[in-house]
Amino acid sequence: MMDRTDRHFRFLLRQLTRRTLLYSEMVTAGAVLHGDRTRLLGFDPEEHPLALQLGGDDPRALAAAARIGEQLGYDEINLNAGCPSDRVQQGRFGACLMQEPQRVAECVAAMRAAVALPVTVKHRIGIDDLDRYEDMLTFVDAVAAAGCDRFIVHARKAWLSGLSPKENRDIPPLRHDEVHRLKRERPYLAVETNGGILSLDEARAHLAHVDGAMIGRAACDDPWLLAGADAAIFGATAPGPTRREAIERVLPYIARRREEGVALPHLVHGLLGLMHGRPGARAWRRVLTERAIREGAGVEVLAAASAAVPDEVLDERPAALPPA
Repeated sequence: MMDRTDRHFRFLLRQLTRRTLLYSEMVTAGAVLHGDRTRLLGFDPEEHPLALQLGGDDPRALAAAARIGEQLGYDEINLNAGCPSDRVQQGRFGACLMQEPQRVAECVAAMRAAVALPVTVKHRIGIDDLDRYEDMLTFVDAVAAAGCDRFIVHARKAWLSGLSPKENRDIPPLRHDEVHRLKRERPYLAVETNGGILSLDEARAHLAHVDGAMIGRAACDDPWLLAGADAAIFGATAPGPTRREAIERVLPYIARRREEGVALPHLVHGLLGLMHGRPGARAWRRVLTERAIREGAGVEVLAAASAAVPDEVLDERPAALPPA
């Protein structure tokens, strides 16, 4: 998600869950080949496992970008065929690629030939009037034949004209049943569902039907939601971290990045939702936003923000879910 899943936010998420696969922001193949790779593609080793999400429609450029991602140490290459923004459509990638399954297949085949990493595709359940289940199946079958390792299906169609990207996340109805059907009818494919999943309980319910569940906006709004993922989804026996422990784990990272000249507002932006829905959340956000912009501000801002939150919230652990 553009401007959301940057490296600083991903570092926080990794302190909450060690097993969940994280994704980079979408980066165009052209930007990878010609842009500032340190800024666009840099990540901390702690972020693994980590997928590089690419945008584009040129098989050769995508193959070259995938190769760079592999060299930099990413664990997976993901092609975005689901973003409905106007800017993305103008570049002939994102959701509009669902109109061209053979083109996507060529892109996947080129990337598979270029790297030894898994190559996956994130796409919509359909676009515009091309939204029957059979249309999605045609797309999936063509891309699967090219060697796609996993399909991450946003279970909403996208309207490429008439709706904004935000409206495309809310207005088209969710059709998770069709993603479940895809897995039933193509059991040999790895299929993951995405869209409107707001809790680990909901994610686990989907896992009875598909191979994976992606949580996006909900985790951005409430990062601590993922603190229970290792136990609830992956079977870890250790309890998830408290919010206080997560903060303590990110302090050295923030201090290090501040020494490198990264502005504190960029470093703490992903932390704003850490107290989501709990007492002290508003004070936490206010202290972070107001004090992070002060000249010379550093990790002491997090201590001040923490002091505005009740101890019982800071020391809370994620609730254990009943056995699946």
